[in-house]
Parts: sequence; C-alpha cells; structure tokens
Amino acid sequence: MTASAMRSLTVLLIIAGVASAQAPETEPLDADERAAVVERTSQLLAERYVFLDVAEACGAHIRAQLEAGEFDDLSDPDAFAKTLTESLQSVSHDKHMRVRLHSPTRARMQQENPARAQARARDRRRQQNFGFERVERLEGNVGYVDMRYFSGSPQARATATAAMNFLANADAIIFDMRKNGGGNPDLIRYISSYLFDEPTHLNSLYWRQGDTTQEFWTLDEVPGPRMADVPVFVLTSSSTFSGAEEFSYNLQTRNRATLVGETTGGGANPGGEMPINQRFGIFIPTGRAINPVTGTNWEGVGVVPEIAVAADEAFDKALAMAQEAAEAHRKKAEAAADALWTDLEEGHAKVERLIDQGRMQEAADVITDVVRAATEAGLLGEMDVNMLGYQLLSQGKPQLAFAVFKYNVEAYPESSNVFDSLGEAYMNDGQIDLAIRNYRKSLELDPGNSNAEKMIKQMQDGSGAP
Repeated sequence: MTASAMRSLTVLLIIAGVASAQAPETEPLDADERAAVVERTSQLLAERYVFLDVAEACGAHIRAQLEAGEFDDLSDPDAFAKTLTESLQSVSHDKHMRVRLHSPTRARMQQENPARAQARARDRRRQQNFGFERVERLEGNVGYVDMRYFSGSPQARATATAAMNFLANADAIIFDMRKNGGGNPDLIRYISSYLFDEPTHLNSLYWRQGDTTQEFWTLDEVPGPRMADVPVFVLTSSSTFSGAEEFSYNLQTRNRATLVGETTGGGANPGGEMPINQRFGIFIPTGRAINPVTGTNWEGVGVVPEIAVAADEAFDKALAMAQEAAEAHRKKAEAAADALWTDLEEGHAKVERLIDQGRMQEAADVITDVVRAATEAGLLGEMDVNMLGYQLLSQGKPQLAFAVFKYNVEAYPESSNVFDSLGEAYMNDGQIDLAIRNYRKSLELDPGNSNAEKMIKQMQDGSGAP
C-alpha cells in the first residue's frame, strides 16, 4: 500500500472512530429507551433524593406522562433530557435536579483509562486556576476576587491561600460571585475562615443516606493573617448558584458582608450526578443546607441582597461603597493605634518608675504586657522585639531583657532567631545550661544556623562566650 493510501486509510479510520464515539449521543431515541430512562430515573430518585415523598411524586408524574404518550414525539436525546428535566422540576421545584445528555467528550472520557481521565480533569482545573479568575488590588486599597467556582481539588487550597494572603493588607474586600455556579463546601469554609477571628458555625448539610448532619465551622488555623474586621462586599446575580449562594448566605446571616446585585438562583440542595444509562445522567440532590442562624436555606427563593441593583451595575455600586468603607476602616485603625501608643508610653513610664524603685520583677511583668499588646496590635514585629531585648541588655537590665526575649519565644515559637537571641542572653549571664538548650532549639529549627552550632561547641568545651 502506498504512503498516500495509508494516509487516506488513517483519516477514514479516525473519522469512523469519531463517528462511532458520537453515535450513541446522536442516535434517535426509541420507545424502549425512553421507557427505560423514565423507569431508571424514578428508581434513582426514590433511592437517593433527599425528600422521599417528593421523589415518589416525581417518579409517579413522569411515569404517568410516559403512559399518556407525552414523550412519544421526542426522538432527539437532547430535547428528551430537557423535557424530562422540566417535568421533574415542575413537581420538585428543585433547580439542582437535572437530566443531562452526556457530551461526546464525556462519553470518550468514561471509556478511557480512569487515571488518564483524572489527569485530564486535573489539568483542566489547573488551566482554570481552580476557579480564581482574577485577584487584584483596586483604587482605595480595595481587594477584589472574581471566583467562578469553588473547586474540590486538593491543589485549590494553595491557590486560595495565595489569593487570601494577597488580600491581607486590603482595607475592604469585594468577592465577585456573579458568574459562580457553586462547588465544594470545604473550600467555601476555608476562604470564609479568613474572615472570622472566632469559631463560627457557617452552615450544616443534612444527608438522607445515613440520616446524618454535617456541620461546617470556620477552621481553627489558616496560613496567613485573618481579616475579621475588614469590610466585605459580595456581588451576586441570578446566575449565582449553589455553593456560591451558600458563601453569600453564610456571610449575610452572620452580618459579615453586604450583598450587592440580584437575587440568586435558588439552589440549596447538594448532591451529585448519577448515570441513568450510557448516554443519560441525572443530578440528584441527596442533601439539603441548614443555616444555623435562620434554620432554613435559600432553596427556591434565592439569596436576596441588601443592595438590589442589576448585575452589570453591581461592581460599580459595590466599589464606591467599599472605598468609603475602606476609608472608615483606616481611620478606625489609626485611632486605635494612637490610643495604643499612648498606653505604651504610659507603660514605659511605669517600667522606669519600677526600675527606680528596684522592683525589677514587677517591671519585667509590665514590659511583657506592653510588648504583648504592641505585638498583637501589629505595632511591633519579631525583629522589633528582638532589638528591644538587646537594647535592654546593653543598658545593664538583663532581667527585663530576659522577659522580652522570653515573650518573643512565646510569640514566635517557630523562629530559629528568637531562640538564638535568648541563648545569647543566657550565655552572657553565665547560665550555660539554659543557653545551650536554647541554642539547640535554634539549631533544630534552622540546621544551617552556624552561629548556634559554634556557640554550643564553645560552651561544651568550657570556653564560654567568645
């Protein structure tokens, strides 16, 4: 066979293969398949749908339609899926409940190696940046996040962490949910945890299977600063759905955000897609949301924003509000900082008085309280406190220096540097055992700390400080 003939044969085989893959999707429906789809759909709903009585009513309704011949003219698979969805929703009023025709791409994916299919799916999510369409800083120091879905991928959390840490210095934040169709409740909880500083019950999900209720609370720890007092605005539209509605509703009911835009789509019952046959599937809600504040959810009614405007006007409206809120947030922070500096100055004066009276332990307690207050308010950092400790050492006030260095160890227990400094203070005071202990901790946290290694060797050799 010639090379040209081989190429022609290859092309024909590829065309034939594509046609074969697509054939199940485009092949007209017959009466037997319509009946089988209706029957299997009814069974799945009765087995899985969160409300059994509604599931049985849905099954009875579509069986009656089939018996009455109302589906007889539907030979097109796509048209049948849409009609069946409308029939089911006319009874359930559940917008999550949808019959879907599998696309040719999905049909091929179902037939290929599962590991390869998962790899393809992961790469698609990566290319979509796990739903984070845009993260930026706007005029007025307003942070902005445009999210299209809440990904359940393990890699999504790293992207969320980067996004939230980028926003950490913002004086107000806008979350754009206008094109967000929902997603994973764990990522909703993760992002929300940055916006609260106390344990907060965000939402619960009741699951029919097992008759269990799963509670979603903010996380005890997040990598990076929390923004519990930063004003938050959420943009919504009629396309905001499911998990995006949960995110909006959670923050609204906790008075943590102002919603701007349109009433959302109204889907509060989570679930998953289940196969009916080779080319049809149905999304069945197997649970329902229960908000801990209202005791209900947004199913069928949507989440109603405080500021009702058209979706395409929501951004401009929210930005103006966020800029005003950011300015107020800055002024409040500045006033609090001024008051704290006054307290610190008064604390410093008290320390000096106690030193003059020889009451060194009381002075050490006061300076620890002063440094703690300044650190927690963000006025002093690790290096600032360290420098204060060395300053006190140079002034011949080792008891106060120890108090400051010990607080730094308490505040930054993962820092090699703070243990190194405390070790040096003990060494200079002749407390060799304590010095070695702290230098070893410093070396454990940073094996590359050659200074700690050198100091330990010198003290063990009996030579003491250099």
